[in-house]
Amino acid sequence: MSSAAEVPFIDTTVLAAAATAELEDWGLLEEATSEDTPMQVHGLTMWSASPASSDSSDSSDSSDSNDDAEGGPETGIWQCTAGPSYWVQEENEFVYILSGSLTVTPDGGKPATFGAGDCAMFPRGWRGTWDLHETVRKVYVVF
Repeated sequence: MSSAAEVPFIDTTVLAAAATAELEDWGLLEEATSEDTPMQVHGLTMWSASPASSDSSDSSDSSDSNDDAEGGPETGIWQCTAGPSYWVQEENEFVYILSGSLTVTPDGGKPATFGAGDCAMFPRGWRGTWDLHETVRKVYVVF
C-alpha cells in the first residue's frame, strides 16, 4: 500500500496540453554551432527525480534541465528556434515531436528527418548534429 505514495506525480493536464502549454525562457542553446544563428530555448519541467529540481515552481532549476548534470530522470516540454547544433547524449532521451521539423545525423551515420507526430530515442553516448529547420517543440523523457 505504501507504493501508491511512491508513484511520481506528473501533471497530466500539462501533458495533454503540451502543444500549447506556456513555457519558461531557458535562454540560448549552448549546443548551437553557428554564431550567426542564436537558438532560443523555452521549456517546462513536468517532473524530475533530481532532488535539486523537485520543486517545479523554482524556475532557477529549469535553465538547463534538459542537460541535467546530475543525470536524474526527468520529463518535460522543450522548444527551440531553428538552427544547427551538436549533441553528446549524457543520458538516454526519448522524444515525441509536437511541432516543427529537424534532421538528426549521428556521427558517421545517415541523416533522419523528424516532424510532428514522430518519436525518436537517443541512447546515452549518442553523438551527432540536430538541424532544426524551424522552431521545434517536443515532449522529452531523460533517464
